[in-house]
Amino acid sequence: MTPDNGVASASLCADAYVLALVEPDAISALSWQVDQPVSSAPPWSRSRPTAWPDAARMLALSPGLSVFGAGEGGRTARLLERAGYRTFELAWADDFDGVRHNLRALAARVESVARVDAAISELDRRLAALADRAASRSATPRIAYLSVSGGSAGSGTYVDAAITAAGGLNAVADEGATGWTRSDPEFALRLDVDIVLTSFFIDGYASTFNRARRHAAYRRLLAHPARADIPAGLWPCAGPRLIDAAELIADAIDTWERAQ
Repeated sequence: MTPDNGVASASLCADAYVLALVEPDAISALSWQVDQPVSSAPPWSRSRPTAWPDAARMLALSPGLSVFGAGEGGRTARLLERAGYRTFELAWADDFDGVRHNLRALAARVESVARVDAAISELDRRLAALADRAASRSATPRIAYLSVSGGSAGSGTYVDAAITAAGGLNAVADEGATGWTRSDPEFALRLDVDIVLTSFFIDGYASTFNRARRHAAYRRLLAHPARADIPAGLWPCAGPRLIDAAELIADAIDTWERAQ
């Protein structure tokens, strides 16, 4: 069962969870980012209305449930609730346990218990398959993530969780970095890795802050022979498609190992 008037998602992260749990005909709107390259939403979604984290626009849609990304509901959600509308805000997630938590919490609101049980069972099956692949390898590669801004991801991030699930060692975390790191050309020059993961270079947003695309210090990493680009739409947050990113990382590890 889904709320009357359907479910509207107001953020890119929320899109992924709504698509995982709600039947297409019960989705009244996906986020304004759905037609951007950074989105991995299916083609049919582009013909639907789009939602913004703005009370006036959400009220115009009159959804049965408005879903927001972590920290994105705020004033808009409060105004909607005062008007008698239901809202739901995802919790911030840094790993696959956080993904499971968000799936179950949203499923309770849209009464999609059977669907969430299937989704979590499939997630667990795929994580187990990745663990088996990792156990069969002869080496564990050092892997570094590089975003188009020049930043990276240390321990306690969902990128770290994906690298670990794939069977790699997050070299940035191994150097002592925690959380999301800012652009550091000197760190980029001294970083020694087996595989470089990049994201948001091809399908991200154009920005003057895209330092890794322009700064000479990052050329060595961008030209790495074992570079793998992960589609941005798989991990705008720790969402249901984080497992897809982990599987692509595992594929990159397998390719690297065969080349040794």
